[in-house]
This record gives sequence, structure tokens and C-alpha cells, in this order.
Amino acid sequence: MFDIGFSELFVIAIVALLVLGPERLPRAARFTGLWVRRARAQWYSVKSELENELADEELKRSLRAAQDDLRDAREQLRDGGQSLREFAQRDPDRPPPEPREPDPAGPQRRDPEPGEPTRRDPDPSGPAKREPDPRSPEQPEPPQKRLDANAAAPADRAAAAAPDRRDR
Repeated sequence: MFDIGFSELFVIAIVALLVLGPERLPRAARFTGLWVRRARAQWYSVKSELENELADEELKRSLRAAQDDLRDAREQLRDGGQSLREFAQRDPDRPPPEPREPDPAGPQRRDPEPGEPTRRDPDPSGPAKREPDPRSPEQPEPPQKRLDANAAAPADRAAAAAPDRRDR
């Protein structure tokens, strides 16, 4: 923020020592530090509140878009149901008409804005393939651990460490 180096701070400290004196300088430094901390805390508080408000606005905008999409889908369903009822009342023996294409002026797909979560369509290739469970019986057994030449069994180590008593 401020481009103050060590030499500038040193000059300020010397001037403060000369002006305030050694008795009042520590108290003045504490007081200055307190006000700087309060100013920073206030700044961070305002900043976080602004970020929260922006996030709230984004959520409201997303909710309104979802409500509009649902309203349009409900109207399309209502129109489709109404046309089927009318058709069934006119000629019950005739097959139903082909479904209409969505209205081009209706809901359009839009690209998500930066920071907005994206919806993913399910994978058309089918269910996702899973990694095999390591505990399943189809898995091969792991290879047996081989003993090192240096790693002898505990009984062998004890026998090697004990002195031979037959020599006495």
C-alpha cells in the first residue's frame, strides 16, 4: 500500500523519539498500533459484508432464473395437456399428435457466468465404470513378502546373540 522502506521507518522512529521522548514513545506506539488494528478490522468487515451481499445477489438472480424456467416448463406442460384433452374430446379413435418443438422464444440455454456452478448432463455412454474393490474375491492375491537375508526370525537372532555356554 505505502512504499515505506526500512530507512524511512528508522527516520520516523528517530523523529518520534526526539519529539515524544523516551517516556511517552511506548505509549504512543501502542496507541498507534491499536488504531491501525481497528482500521484494518473495520476494512475487513466492510469487505466481507460487501462480498456477502454480492453472493446474495448472485443467489437471488440464480433463483429467479430457475423460477422462470420452471414457470415456462409448467406453461408448456399445461398447453400440452390442454391440447391432448381437446384432441381426446374431438376424436378418441385417432392417435395423438406429434409433440411440438419447444418455442424458440422460450427458455434458452445460457452459458454460466464466472463463479456460477455449472450443471452437468448425465454421461450418455452409460453408467460410470468403477474401479474394482480391492477386497473382492476376483482380485488376485498380493505376492507374499519375502524375508530378507538380513532379517532373520526372532528365535535365530536370540540364538546368535546368546553366548555359547558349552565352552565354559
